[in-house]
Amino acid sequence: MEKLVCGICVFIGVFLISSCAATIYTVGDTAGWDISADLDTWPIDKNFTVGDVLMFQYSQSNSVSEVTKQSYDGCNTTVTLKTYTGGNSNVTLTKPGDMYFICGNKLLCLGGMKLQIYVQEGQVVAYAPAPAPSAGRFELPKPSTKKNNNPARTTNPASSASGLEYNAILMMIISAMATFFITCN
Repeated sequence: MEKLVCGICVFIGVFLISSCAATIYTVGDTAGWDISADLDTWPIDKNFTVGDVLMFQYSQSNSVSEVTKQSYDGCNTTVTLKTYTGGNSNVTLTKPGDMYFICGNKLLCLGGMKLQIYVQEGQVVAYAPAPAPSAGRFELPKPSTKKNNNPARTTNPASSASGLEYNAILMMIISAMATFFITCN
């Protein structure tokens, strides 16, 4: 029975996690990372959060550079935080705040091939702590005064505790998954 419950919890957990997975954005939509894309307005209707991925699709003769605001404003292609080459690059958004990207070709950057986005913090899921067990809940059996004491009839506090701990852990998992599901929707 415990294996069945654990299996169901794992299945539900995987389902919930996949339903709240990061969003992958193709920069410039169908135009991709290209001078023809309207990169000034592209991010307007999007909510970027930590964990999302920007997918840059571009020709192998181009590149993408993550830069500071100063390099973004002046299309400075020599002072970069990170440069991506090769035609297709995925950038995972790892921290909240403004992020700036420019084309490695200064003329294309000056022509508008640059991108500024604001990344919001990811959804934070707060879990309620498990209730503390009440004092005196688990008592050791009192010694018997009988001479023929049957050990099979005594309660093993360790097995009782593990069963209750299992139930408490199960309830925590279900509560966490429910909170996660509610937060993601």
